[in-house]
Amino acid sequence: MVFREVSVIEVHEVLRAWLAGKSERAVAGQAGVDRKTGRRYVTAAVAAGLTREGGEGQLTDELIGQVVSVVRPVRPDGHGQGWAELEARREQIAGWVDDGVPVVKIGILLGRQGVVVAERTLHRFAAERCGGKKVTTPVDDGPPGSELQIDFGDLGLIPAGEGKRRKLRALVLTACFSRYMFVYLTFSMTLEEVIAGCEEAWMFFGGVFRVVIPDNMSPVVAKADAVNPRLTREWLEYSQARGFATDPARVRSPQDKGRVESGVKYVQGSFFAGEDFLDLADARSRVAAWLAGTANARVHGTTRQVPAVVFAAQEAGCLLPAPGERYQVPYWAQVKVHVDYHVQVARALYSVPWRLAGAKVMARADEHLVKIYLRDQLIKTHPRKRPGGRSTDVSDMPPGVQGYATRSVDRIAGQAACYGDSVGAYARRLLDGDQPWMMMRSAYRLIGLAKRYGAGAADAACARALEVDVIDVSKIESMLKRATENAPGADLAAAAGSGGPGRFARDPAEYATATGVRLRVMPGGAAAAGHDGDDSPPA
Repeated sequence: MVFREVSVIEVHEVLRAWLAGKSERAVAGQAGVDRKTGRRYVTAAVAAGLTREGGEGQLTDELIGQVVSVVRPVRPDGHGQGWAELEARREQIAGWVDDGVPVVKIGILLGRQGVVVAERTLHRFAAERCGGKKVTTPVDDGPPGSELQIDFGDLGLIPAGEGKRRKLRALVLTACFSRYMFVYLTFSMTLEEVIAGCEEAWMFFGGVFRVVIPDNMSPVVAKADAVNPRLTREWLEYSQARGFATDPARVRSPQDKGRVESGVKYVQGSFFAGEDFLDLADARSRVAAWLAGTANARVHGTTRQVPAVVFAAQEAGCLLPAPGERYQVPYWAQVKVHVDYHVQVARALYSVPWRLAGAKVMARADEHLVKIYLRDQLIKTHPRKRPGGRSTDVSDMPPGVQGYATRSVDRIAGQAACYGDSVGAYARRLLDGDQPWMMMRSAYRLIGLAKRYGAGAADAACARALEVDVIDVSKIESMLKRATENAPGADLAAAAGSGGPGRFARDPAEYATATGVRLRVMPGGAAAAGHDGDDSPPA
């Protein structure tokens, strides 16, 4: 049975209608109560001395108090018998509420124990005594320019080109003090888009708020925690660059950012619902007009003030200075040092000290530089290269390989010169050409011979070879093997392969003209030839 408490005014009206000589139906209708209820109050009043001939002057507070005390059940705490039965089982009911048992089911379980109460009474008891309904305490707004709440909200599908439709999302940013709002529309929720939305917001607001209160979105929060949340490296770096602090809301606690939560619903209903958009660019242009003409120009339902007016008058001057240039979102990645002491960052290669081969390092790449960290210590900085490019610092190479790796002719020649001037000169002759790298193996072979046979022997062999202009490392090796580097000229020529008759050489006498006349070349040229043919003196 559901009990509705009749007010003192209604009791007074019941008795007034009865004194006027109206019927039970008319009395109940005039007071707005049930006929049985009206009858009980009239009966109690008559028993207390009320008569129709006495007039309305009899309806004193004392009389009505007597009537009420007789008709209404005794309720010292304002509740009836059903509430008392529930109070006796409060601990059991609270356990069911904590376990998520519906109130209707709790009523069934109590009925099995012989406790039958009105469902509405059970609802009120669960809400008031068992924590079924929590009380919300409004929190005051912070000082002007101090807090900005941000959150994503899904709007719906719009055309995205090539006959496709994509889900449009709104990044809503609401100033807690003035309720001044900015909306950034996008298709994705990546770090780049979140930062792009914030950058647009700073330009829209004309400055930066001191504290940003975001949801636990993955681009911002790496690990959620009510007391000590861990932010992502990229977002932390961005907040440091812009000078604001980040205070994420607790998980599944929308009340921590209630200003923007209601703002998201407002964007969904007032801006997007029932509208047709051509594409993302069209939606962005129309949301800008909507912000200026509707969202920030209305009288806010909570503050009862116009957000744009409050922001301009009280909050705009309290913001941090707006950034002067667009923020370049860096790329962070953990990479492994390959055996060639290079790491790959954004599809380009960058060197680190060769001793770190096999280690894992952190790399940060922005538009201009690539920085590499080992255990949070900066170990290398390179200029940013295009995909497929390479940046190598020769100081990162193992000792002795710089010349080979960089194909440096001067370095190889200088290395050869360490074994003697002639060895250095011979190496330069080897590398003297349009394509010196094709002769680098020969130069390294020459250096190897100098190491094997000694600098003195190699330098002497190279000096002898340079005298006869023999540029062939195999000849140098032959001379060193035979120990003929200090031999006389004839022996040197033999060692170089230039002395003695050739294998296929023929005797000059075998060559004769068809007439059988042999020609003889005489010293003196044509004058000597003329004198030989004519004994007379020249004219």
